[in-house]
Amino acid sequence: MNSERAPRASHANGAGHGAPASERVGESEGRSPSVRIRILVTGGTFDKKYDELTGTLFFRDTHIQEMLRLGRARLELAIETVMMIDSLEMDDAGRAAVVARAREASERAIVITHGTDTMVDTARALAGAALGDKTIVLTGAMVPYAFGSSDGLFNLGSALSFVQVLPSGVYVAMNGQHFRWDTVRKNRETGTFEAL
Repeated sequence: MNSERAPRASHANGAGHGAPASERVGESEGRSPSVRIRILVTGGTFDKKYDELTGTLFFRDTHIQEMLRLGRARLELAIETVMMIDSLEMDDAGRAAVVARAREASERAIVITHGTDTMVDTARALAGAALGDKTIVLTGAMVPYAFGSSDGLFNLGSALSFVQVLPSGVYVAMNGQHFRWDTVRKNRETGTFEAL
Protein backbone atom coordinates (compact mmCIF):
# COMPACT_ATOMS: atom_id res chain seq x y z
CA MET A 1 0.00 0.00 0.00
CA ASN A 2 1.27 3.44 -0.83
CA SER A 3 1.62 5.19 2.54
CA GLU A 4 0.65 8.51 0.96
CA ARG A 5 -2.80 7.29 -0.07
CA ALA A 6 -5.61 8.45 2.19
CA PRO A 7 -7.50 5.68 3.98
CA ARG A 8 -10.89 4.67 2.61
CA ALA A 9 -13.94 5.14 4.78
CA SER A 10 -17.39 3.62 4.72
CA HIS A 11 -20.38 4.76 6.71
CA ALA A 12 -22.81 2.78 8.85
CA ASN A 13 -25.25 3.59 11.58
CA GLY A 14 -24.61 2.75 15.22
CA ALA A 15 -26.68 2.89 18.39
CA GLY A 16 -26.27 5.14 21.39
CA HIS A 17 -27.09 8.50 22.92
CA GLY A 18 -28.04 11.22 20.42
CA ALA A 19 -27.51 10.63 16.70
CA PRO A 20 -24.54 8.27 16.48
CA ALA A 21 -22.55 7.61 13.36
CA SER A 22 -19.93 5.02 12.60
CA GLU A 23 -17.32 4.73 9.88
CA ARG A 24 -14.42 2.45 9.10
CA VAL A 25 -11.04 3.95 8.25
CA GLY A 26 -7.77 2.46 7.08
CA GLU A 27 -8.90 -0.93 5.81
CA SER A 28 -7.21 -2.01 2.60
CA GLU A 29 -6.35 -5.19 0.82
CA GLY A 30 -2.84 -6.56 1.03
CA ARG A 31 -2.03 -5.09 4.44
CA SER A 32 -0.76 -7.37 7.19
CA PRO A 33 -3.23 -7.91 10.02
CA SER A 34 -3.10 -5.36 12.83
CA VAL A 35 -5.08 -4.58 15.93
CA ARG A 36 -8.49 -3.25 14.94
CA ILE A 37 -9.46 -0.27 17.08
CA ARG A 38 -12.86 1.30 17.68
CA ILE A 39 -12.93 5.00 18.57
CA LEU A 40 -16.01 6.08 20.53
CA VAL A 41 -16.56 9.85 20.40
CA THR A 42 -18.41 11.57 23.26
CA GLY A 43 -17.50 15.23 22.71
CA GLY A 44 -15.67 17.13 25.43
CA THR A 45 -13.19 19.96 24.94
CA PHE A 46 -11.59 17.75 22.29
CA ASP A 47 -14.39 18.50 19.80
CA LYS A 48 -15.53 21.98 20.77
CA LYS A 49 -15.66 24.81 18.24
CA TYR A 50 -15.51 28.55 18.90
CA ASP A 51 -18.27 30.95 17.85
CA GLU A 52 -16.52 34.26 17.13
CA LEU A 53 -19.78 36.22 17.25
CA THR A 54 -20.94 35.08 20.68
CA GLY A 55 -17.60 34.06 22.19
CA THR A 56 -19.00 30.67 23.16
CA LEU A 57 -17.85 27.11 22.59
CA PHE A 58 -20.20 24.64 20.93
CA PHE A 59 -20.33 21.24 19.21
CA ARG A 60 -20.98 20.43 15.57
CA ASP A 61 -19.03 17.43 14.27
CA THR A 62 -16.06 15.52 15.59
CA HIS A 63 -12.54 16.47 14.48
CA ILE A 64 -11.35 12.85 14.64
CA GLN A 65 -11.12 12.29 10.88
CA GLU A 66 -9.05 15.43 10.36
CA MET A 67 -6.80 14.58 13.29
CA LEU A 68 -6.16 11.08 11.95
CA ARG A 69 -5.35 12.55 8.54
CA LEU A 70 -2.93 15.10 10.01
CA GLY A 71 -1.36 12.42 12.18
CA ARG A 72 -0.94 10.18 9.10
CA ALA A 73 -2.62 7.31 10.96
CA ARG A 74 -2.33 3.96 9.18
CA LEU A 75 -4.47 1.87 11.50
CA GLU A 76 -7.59 -0.21 11.03
CA LEU A 77 -10.18 1.95 12.76
CA ALA A 78 -13.93 2.14 13.25
CA ILE A 79 -15.13 5.58 14.39
CA GLU A 80 -18.47 5.96 16.13
CA THR A 81 -20.03 9.13 17.52
CA VAL A 82 -21.98 8.15 20.63
CA MET A 83 -22.79 11.71 21.72
CA MET A 84 -21.38 15.24 21.54
CA ILE A 85 -21.58 16.79 25.01
CA ASP A 86 -19.48 18.62 27.56
CA SER A 87 -18.29 16.11 30.13
CA LEU A 88 -19.91 18.17 32.90
CA GLU A 89 -23.20 17.10 31.28
CA MET A 90 -22.23 13.42 31.34
CA ASP A 91 -24.73 11.74 33.64
CA ASP A 92 -25.44 8.11 34.53
CA ALA A 93 -27.55 7.65 31.39
CA GLY A 94 -24.72 8.96 29.22
CA ARG A 95 -22.19 6.72 30.93
CA ALA A 96 -24.54 3.77 30.45
CA ALA A 97 -24.66 4.55 26.72
CA VAL A 98 -20.85 4.59 26.54
CA VAL A 99 -20.64 1.30 28.44
CA ALA A 100 -23.26 -0.25 26.12
CA ARG A 101 -21.35 0.78 23.00
CA ALA A 102 -18.08 -0.56 24.43
CA ARG A 103 -19.80 -3.84 25.32
CA GLU A 104 -21.37 -4.20 21.86
CA ALA A 105 -18.16 -3.37 19.98
CA SER A 106 -16.59 -6.36 18.26
CA GLU A 107 -13.14 -4.80 18.67
CA ARG A 108 -11.04 -5.67 21.72
CA ALA A 109 -9.17 -2.33 21.54
CA ILE A 110 -11.30 0.77 22.21
CA VAL A 111 -10.31 4.44 22.48
CA ILE A 112 -12.88 6.84 23.93
CA THR A 113 -12.57 10.59 23.44
CA HIS A 114 -14.06 12.30 26.48
CA GLY A 115 -14.14 15.58 28.33
CA THR A 116 -11.53 15.73 31.08
CA ASP A 117 -13.75 16.83 33.99
CA THR A 118 -15.60 13.51 34.34
CA MET A 119 -13.29 11.20 32.39
CA VAL A 120 -12.30 9.25 35.50
CA ASP A 121 -15.99 8.77 36.43
CA THR A 122 -16.70 7.22 33.04
CA ALA A 123 -13.56 5.08 33.32
CA ARG A 124 -14.86 3.82 36.67
CA ALA A 125 -18.23 2.91 35.11
CA LEU A 126 -16.48 1.01 32.31
CA ALA A 127 -14.23 -0.84 34.77
CA GLY A 128 -17.26 -1.94 36.78
CA ALA A 129 -19.13 -3.21 33.73
CA ALA A 130 -17.30 -6.54 33.26
CA LEU A 131 -16.39 -5.99 29.61
CA GLY A 132 -14.19 -9.07 29.33
CA ASP A 133 -10.74 -8.96 27.78
CA LYS A 134 -11.09 -5.53 26.15
CA THR A 135 -8.48 -2.81 26.46
CA ILE A 136 -10.17 0.58 26.80
CA VAL A 137 -8.28 3.88 26.82
CA LEU A 138 -9.99 7.21 27.50
CA THR A 139 -8.37 10.43 26.34
CA GLY A 140 -9.26 14.07 25.85
CA ALA A 141 -7.87 17.58 25.61
CA MET A 142 -7.45 20.59 27.85
CA VAL A 143 -7.61 22.94 24.83
CA PRO A 144 -10.07 22.47 21.91
CA TYR A 145 -8.50 20.99 18.78
CA ALA A 146 -9.95 23.86 16.73
CA PHE A 147 -7.73 26.36 18.61
CA GLY A 148 -4.58 25.05 16.91
CA SER A 149 -2.58 24.88 20.15
CA SER A 150 -4.49 21.86 21.43
CA ASP A 151 -2.97 18.88 23.18
CA GLY A 152 -5.71 16.75 21.59
CA LEU A 153 -3.74 15.48 18.61
CA PHE A 154 -0.87 14.33 20.85
CA ASN A 155 -3.25 12.71 23.34
CA LEU A 156 -5.16 10.91 20.58
CA GLY A 157 -1.93 9.53 19.12
CA SER A 158 -0.80 8.40 22.55
CA ALA A 159 -4.13 6.67 23.23
CA LEU A 160 -4.04 4.86 19.88
CA SER A 161 -0.55 3.59 20.68
CA PHE A 162 -1.32 2.60 24.28
CA VAL A 163 -4.49 0.69 23.36
CA GLN A 164 -2.46 -1.59 21.07
CA VAL A 165 0.05 -2.66 23.73
CA LEU A 166 -1.61 -2.47 27.15
CA PRO A 167 -3.19 -5.58 28.70
CA SER A 168 -6.96 -5.73 29.05
CA GLY A 169 -8.41 -3.17 31.42
CA VAL A 170 -9.50 0.47 31.55
CA TYR A 171 -6.97 3.31 31.32
CA VAL A 172 -6.69 7.07 30.96
CA ALA A 173 -4.09 8.45 28.52
CA MET A 174 -3.16 12.10 28.92
CA ASN A 175 0.04 14.15 28.77
CA GLY A 176 2.01 11.31 27.17
CA GLN A 177 1.31 8.96 30.06
CA HIS A 178 -1.16 6.17 30.74
CA PHE A 179 -2.79 5.40 34.07
CA ARG A 180 -5.05 2.63 35.31
CA TRP A 181 -8.55 4.02 35.86
CA ASP A 182 -8.28 3.70 39.65
CA THR A 183 -4.83 5.30 40.01
CA VAL A 184 -5.37 8.67 38.31
CA ARG A 185 -6.90 12.06 38.98
CA LYS A 186 -7.15 15.37 37.18
CA ASN A 187 -5.09 18.07 38.90
CA ARG A 188 -7.26 21.13 38.36
CA GLU A 189 -4.48 23.50 39.41
CA THR A 190 -1.93 22.29 36.83
CA GLY A 191 -4.38 21.11 34.16
CA THR A 192 -2.68 17.71 33.96
CA PHE A 193 -3.51 14.15 34.91
CA GLU A 194 -1.40 12.51 37.57
CA ALA A 195 -1.10 9.29 39.54
CA LEU A 196 -2.86 9.11 42.91
